Amino acid sequence: MAEQQLGGGIANAGQVVRVGPHVLRPSSPYSGSIHAFLLAVKAAGFEGAPIPVGIDEDGRERLVFIDGEVPVAPYPDWSQSGTALASVARLLRGLHDAAHRFDPQGFTWNDSLADPAGGTLVCHNDVELSNVVFRDGIAVALIDFEFAAPGRAIYDVAQLARLCVPIEDDFDQARIGWRRSDRPARLRLVADAYGLDRCGRAELLTAMNDALARIEAAAWRSIDAGGSNAVARMNRAGGIEKFDRRRRWWTAHYDQFAAALL
Repeated sequence: MAEQQLGGGIANAGQVVRVGPHVLRPSSPYSGSIHAFLLAVKAAGFEGAPIPVGIDEDGRERLVFIDGEVPVAPYPDWSQSGTALASVARLLRGLHDAAHRFDPQGFTWNDSLADPAGGTLVCHNDVELSNVVFRDGIAVALIDFEFAAPGRAIYDVAQLARLCVPIEDDFDQARIGWRRSDRPARLRLVADAYGLDRCGRAELLTAMNDALARIEAAAWRSIDAGGSNAVARMNRAGGIEKFDRRRRWWTAHYDQFAAALL
């Protein structure tokens, strides 16, 4: 069958294709661990993740294609709705509930975005809109588990909030296609839909700091390791200065987010 290129992605942009009922994408040293995890959450009753088929002779991993809409920047209005956001948070909760049955020991994981505090629950760590499949405006599946690694559930929720509230300076929010919104209210919506109690909401604020620091550190590591190509990718994504803008914006609005979570 002919290969149909699928959009989205950063590191694997242009290399992810659909062939009939399957998706083919570059494998990694962690694909075996990710496949074991995906099969485990499927066995635990979670239907919102790809089912792995295996690794092809050409080194690409093969997964069952999930039909639906995957928004990419600039994000369509429907994907920025409160209904869409709440459905993503509920879907992540479903993944975490199923993941409790999986023991990550003995497997290797990509720790680029992993929770700095560590943990035993395998998390997605990169729940952004282009890694979510929607049907009729409701999230039905998470895809691209490239950065999955053990950590804390609350850190995964913080990464979701960072990417989907989003936690961004106004300039960068507009640059990547997010419309203006009440972002403290959107963070509260994430907490409500996921089911965080009072203690969990306090932990979410702390985990937000961890998530912001982790993605910045990962960006610097990428630049140090990748040279001019990594710098070019970073410049296309807003430049390294966006991390300073994001940090200043979060600090300036922290009290508003804390109040919204009460």
